[in-house]
Amino acid sequence: MNVKKTFFNEEDHLFAQNRKMDAASPFKVSHLTFALLAIGIGNGPAWAAENLPTIEVNAAAIADTQAGHQTAVGKNDLKSKLAATSDTASLLKDVPGLNLQSGGGVSSLPTVHGLADDRLRIKVDGMDLVSACANHMNPPLSYIDPSNVGSATVFSGISPVSMGGDSIGGTILVESESPEFAKPGEGSLYQGQIATFYRSNGNVLGGNVSATAATESASVRYNGSTVKANKNYKASGDFKPAGLAAADRGWLAADEVGSSIYEATNHALAIDVLQNNHLIDLKLGLQDIPNQGWTNQRMDMTGNNNVQANLNVTSDFDWGNLESRIYFENTKHSMQFGPDKLYQYGTAMMPVNGMPMDTEGNNLGAALKANIAIAADDQLRVGAEYQQYRLDDWWNPSGGMMMAPNVFWNINNGKRDRMAVYSEWESHMTHSLLTQLGLRYERVEMNTGTVQGYNMMAFQGAESAAFNAANRKKTDNNFDATALARFTPDETKTIEFGYAMKTRSPNLYERYSWSTAGMMMRMVNLAGDGNGYVGNLNLKSETSHTVSATVDLHDAEAKHWGVKMSPYYTYINDHVDAARCSSSNANCGAANQTATNAFVYLQFVNQSANMYGVDVSGDVLVSESGYGSVTAKGLMNYVRGKNKVTKDNLNNIMPLNGQLGLEHTLGGWTSNVDVEMVSPKKKVSSVRNELATGGYALVNLHSTYQWNQARFDVGISNLLDHFYNHPLGGAYLGQGATMGTAVPWGVAVPGMGRSLYTGVTIDL
Repeated sequence: MNVKKTFFNEEDHLFAQNRKMDAASPFKVSHLTFALLAIGIGNGPAWAAENLPTIEVNAAAIADTQAGHQTAVGKNDLKSKLAATSDTASLLKDVPGLNLQSGGGVSSLPTVHGLADDRLRIKVDGMDLVSACANHMNPPLSYIDPSNVGSATVFSGISPVSMGGDSIGGTILVESESPEFAKPGEGSLYQGQIATFYRSNGNVLGGNVSATAATESASVRYNGSTVKANKNYKASGDFKPAGLAAADRGWLAADEVGSSIYEATNHALAIDVLQNNHLIDLKLGLQDIPNQGWTNQRMDMTGNNNVQANLNVTSDFDWGNLESRIYFENTKHSMQFGPDKLYQYGTAMMPVNGMPMDTEGNNLGAALKANIAIAADDQLRVGAEYQQYRLDDWWNPSGGMMMAPNVFWNINNGKRDRMAVYSEWESHMTHSLLTQLGLRYERVEMNTGTVQGYNMMAFQGAESAAFNAANRKKTDNNFDATALARFTPDETKTIEFGYAMKTRSPNLYERYSWSTAGMMMRMVNLAGDGNGYVGNLNLKSETSHTVSATVDLHDAEAKHWGVKMSPYYTYINDHVDAARCSSSNANCGAANQTATNAFVYLQFVNQSANMYGVDVSGDVLVSESGYGSVTAKGLMNYVRGKNKVTKDNLNNIMPLNGQLGLEHTLGGWTSNVDVEMVSPKKKVSSVRNELATGGYALVNLHSTYQWNQARFDVGISNLLDHFYNHPLGGAYLGQGATMGTAVPWGVAVPGMGRSLYTGVTIDL
């Protein structure tokens, strides 16, 4: 078979070179028509010019519902973190119930109540973005730069059905900056911003610019950003011997965390037009990541190019409003061994030059949503959504006997189509009681083409033949339902409780990765644990049943003190977990079944599980005087997860953790000191040989000064330079011969040592 062309020649990336969507899809024409008709519906009766809608530039909450325990993170809170991080997910780290699973420098995964990745519904500017990688190196939040985030909302408990489906956990909604228009009679509006930052640990340098030009009815905004970590970051102490990263690579110090460099550039263009009662919003995005090292995966990202187009029309009418959206996303992703991982395998006579892995994903979506005012205090939301996703994942031959002569097809023309309808009723039954009921139906259709191995060795021929002969077409009929009530007896307390049933279909890798050969399995890993995984054609959808409550107590003005407590319990039927694999390949043999101190080989399986926990957060105004105001803040998260079949612990579950902090404000100064505390992680997944980690406490400092149009940020992360292993950091795979089995098991990825950061932002 001919070698498939690799990516990242510039001329190969734009739309003209993309593969065509599957013309045989029965949904392609009909659902594109649906999307276009949806947008066309907006051309209804016009308002008078004086009734143009008001644009909320600094809106904190982006959800259109009052129900459901949600945490809104506003623009000011988000901007305070920009000098310290280039990872958008980390902007949300102070949200109760949310933690971060380590990934690349701009690509960590949020986890809410112990559920992460595809188990969460994450929307960016209304788009359901999909990770196109066997290691999920390009999660949805990695496609928007922190400097372009205007607001974010996290539903950690009961997520309304109108916020999305195909998930069993919380919902994260992230929006870019809102459009700004010139005021009536102002003529034109021109403004901009330029910022730069530096972080000492990793020698990270970056910056961003934005510019807006607007009239009263049209607005154009550009945001561009770039960041580069020029060095690997250093831990606070030695965690391995110093020496060559690999036989053909450079030297790494004993405290240097291999494969932690990264570089990323993002461009975003937003064009908005106000026309009578319609707001037309077109967003275009382009991302280029030439390299991003991965400390807990065997491969590194050596290219990630993403193109997005997102058209949304919002129309206001006497009866409510209508939102119509159509979007497209193309991702071209490449993996190879980076500068700290062995590249030359094989022999001098028969060399193997690394292991090129390429992925392309095409994501076409449309949505129609109506908010209907059926009474003074009642809202009915109805909507329909469609998503057509195509994925190719192939590995070109790289020489030698084992990895030639064919292209290895991990997933060939993978298809995952979602069609959904929903209805949601939100009612103020009394002035103090709000209720919400929602029902959602979603149909997920999946399929994939035939596959092949590099050759016939390691049972690649037999396994590919069996896979190709199997029935690969799968259809899931999924239902979500929610019921929620919020009682506000007076202005100092709110009590909320609810139930949610949510359903998620397996992703393409969970169902369709097919080879049990050791090297092939090690390349499929969504957990960062160093193990190898193979898919399962017989996987069922997983369904969660969650009950949760929130008690919110505060002073009458909600300014002086407040405390929230949110306990929850979740039972998951057919939870997609993992079991030790068994096959004719030796790596799935008897030793794999009993190993306790080695990387192992696993297959995705359905097994029931349960999870429970509590989030507690609070704040109190300690003092307010001529010397400024001092506010104390606290946060605690606890979650426990167990497999009901095997009695094993679920993996990647954060132990008890919390934060305590003080914030002082005086004039243009805002200063913070916080202590991050994490308990030892002892309850680990035995089937995965998950690593235990110790407890720790970190001290962080941050100060901001706003002077006219300039903002200055300075801070120190891990002030005391304390050594620690993050419980969700994964297994250390940052150096060595990671394609094989020689990488030592039992070394956790260490956290970053002390880092000084500073940033300057100037509004123009």
